[in-house]
Amino acid sequence: MDFKGSDTIPGPRTEDQLPHTTQTAAKIVIVGGFGVGKTTMVGSVSEIRPLTTEETMTQAGVGVDDNYGSESKTATTVAMDFGRIRITEELVLYLFGTPGQQRFWFLWNGLFEGALGAVVLVDTRRLEVSFDVMGRLEERGVPFVVAVNTFPGGPRYPIEDLRSALDLAPDIPIMECDARRRASSRDVLMTLMRFLHSMTTSGSLT
Repeated sequence: MDFKGSDTIPGPRTEDQLPHTTQTAAKIVIVGGFGVGKTTMVGSVSEIRPLTTEETMTQAGVGVDDNYGSESKTATTVAMDFGRIRITEELVLYLFGTPGQQRFWFLWNGLFEGALGAVVLVDTRRLEVSFDVMGRLEERGVPFVVAVNTFPGGPRYPIEDLRSALDLAPDIPIMECDARRRASSRDVLMTLMRFLHSMTTSGSLT
């Protein structure tokens, strides 16, 4: 087929092109329950325009999706979010945000394939959702860190109390973050990369 004039398929925008210095790329998944801030985190930290698959929420989800604490939310991810961030001149992370509603969790298996590690976003108003999320990662053998997203008006607890409540192993990093802020989201990713590096040097990650 001959593409001419306005029919020509445009190439990627300059800002979306992969830096020529890139030598290594890693896949990271951002997981968590419904409305914990996964789309927000990917969007805040991505250096390219993020890909989202958000759809308007309808009455079909009433009584099916647990939207406690997110009653004002009008759209939700139905497949994945995608973004990219360069950590160093040589290392790029591809970020995949998972859908939060349990009825879409069947999509997680494909997103977990090839993932080097994960960020588990937690909402202190709905800690119980996090157990299933972390359980799925453990079943797949995907290392993860936990980021407690701070919502306005949400309860705040000492980090060690949250570690105990989530039954986290002592070596798994847990921290507070604000998924709306690029620097805070980047700090979470850097913590994950340091955690993965420590696992590699100790021989627990191969």
